[in-house]
Amino acid sequence: MFDNLQDKLDRAFKVLKGQGNITEINVAETIKEIRKALLDADVNYKTAKAFTDDVKQKALGENVLNSISPGQLLTKIMNDELTQLMGGSVTELEIGKNPTVILIAGLNGAGKTTFTGKLAKYLKEKRGKKPLLVAGDVYRPAAIDQLEVLAQQVDVPVYTNRDSNDPIAIAEEGVAEAKKNGYNVVIVDTAGRLAIDEALMNEITAVKEATQPHEILFVVDSMTGQDAVNTAKTFNDRLDFTGVVLTKLDGDTRGGAALSIKSVVNKPIKFIGTGEKMEALDVFYPDRMASRILGMGDVVSLVERAQQQFDEKEAAALQKKIRKNKFDFNDFVSQIQQIKKMGNMKDLMGMIPGVGKAIKDVDIDDDAFKPIEAIVGSMTPFERENPDAIDQKRRMRIAKGSGTDINDVNKLMKQFNDMRKMMKQFSNPAAAAKMMRGMPRTPFGK
Repeated sequence: MFDNLQDKLDRAFKVLKGQGNITEINVAETIKEIRKALLDADVNYKTAKAFTDDVKQKALGENVLNSISPGQLLTKIMNDELTQLMGGSVTELEIGKNPTVILIAGLNGAGKTTFTGKLAKYLKEKRGKKPLLVAGDVYRPAAIDQLEVLAQQVDVPVYTNRDSNDPIAIAEEGVAEAKKNGYNVVIVDTAGRLAIDEALMNEITAVKEATQPHEILFVVDSMTGQDAVNTAKTFNDRLDFTGVVLTKLDGDTRGGAALSIKSVVNKPIKFIGTGEKMEALDVFYPDRMASRILGMGDVVSLVERAQQQFDEKEAAALQKKIRKNKFDFNDFVSQIQQIKKMGNMKDLMGMIPGVGKAIKDVDIDDDAFKPIEAIVGSMTPFERENPDAIDQKRRMRIAKGSGTDINDVNKLMKQFNDMRKMMKQFSNPAAAAKMMRGMPRTPFGK
């Protein structure tokens, strides 16, 4: 995510590396590189100029303390300014009304229908709501079928009327259906439309007037960069939407849309899509995104994603098994499945401070776990439950059955056994404390 921008900002900060203080000359050179990085990232020119002017003014107005370098100071200023540029603070959905009507709008191919399913899942599981989806796209072939499939995946009902070609009437019927059956959120999916298509723009304006939505979310493909911003402005002039949803952010190496859209349309980014799975939807936090752009990681979001997959009862049961040294390959695969649900592997690792920069040129395949899963899948139920019983003869059979090499099986067995030993040691507080005492002291320790 935003890899190209991150690389160019790193190079810009190197201008100040080794400098003893901030001067008009070295700041001007750094600001020039930052502005170039932003423009290369397809950030709106006026936005990039205003942003770098603010950064320069603040940098020259700061005194550099002995404990920090000019580069560190500028990074801090950049972090604060990027946060403000993207909205300053998180803007949640307003869903207090009963029912709350949410209208989804955007271009063809932006990911509106997929987002509609993701939003329903989010509202149901995170906000305790009872949502109803409304299939209002009467133009795209199979649009209704797609929404029904997504609704089934997230276990949420969907209102359809296949006999009607009137999206305004369908939207009104959907809202009436929600009121009748006690659904407290109505999410109306609409057809994709071009801003220059006057008839379709008039149509969605009519849908808005008929349903009086409490939230209008403009869904846009973040990878279209400046085009996304221009389109958002045109749609906002007609719909006065309440927030922006940036989809496909996991594939956006530039970041132009995320950095420009708030300053151009003055509407907050409320959600970001980070993958195709229904779980791949995040509330947008400007401060966290700023930290990630600057390569400082995003531990809070990483922990939150882990907690979403966390089950207290399962964790307690697993803890007991670990203490008794009964952790087996069934548990191992279960942990892998939970990690995979958290999202794109490279994206997850980029949330760890310092790791993002270290792996920027490394290809991390989301299928990296497949060989491991193949090996475990070739084990018998007895072998998965009794790892210590897997002798060399069994290992050779497992390697053949999984299409891997015996060395791969041996390597996995060693890693599994090492992990199991460590987990057992750390499950005992006294043993863990003893291990910690035996570790070398850091230069800053007493």
